[in-house]
Amino acid sequence: MCDETKKLKEDFKACRKVLNAVGDEVRQHLLCIMMESSCNGSRVIDIADKTHLSRPAVSHHMQILKDAGIVKSRKEGTCIYYYLDPDDNELDRLESLVADIKKIMKTAPDRSGE
Repeated sequence: MCDETKKLKEDFKACRKVLNAVGDEVRQHLLCIMMESSCNGSRVIDIADKTHLSRPAVSHHMQILKDAGIVKSRKEGTCIYYYLDPDDNELDRLESLVADIKKIMKTAPDRSGE
């Protein structure tokens, strides 16, 4: 296994949570809702009102996004506000992974048989 492929394998492993989080159609929809929401963050009940999901379902998906490092939260009294962090390292890591994949694909031999 060449060094590039070995690094790619490690990068895939490092990005596994992010790939899982953004690979789900429901979470993609929740991220889009959050991008259109206030910069101050959104409460689960506010997000649930904009979807067909229950509050527990939204909480579950938000926890997955939070564990992946895509969404952050802050507590104000009894309310938890979820927000997107533009300086997030996990999305930078994912961007780097995609760039590395493209770079390797460009140098790979043509296997189309033509």
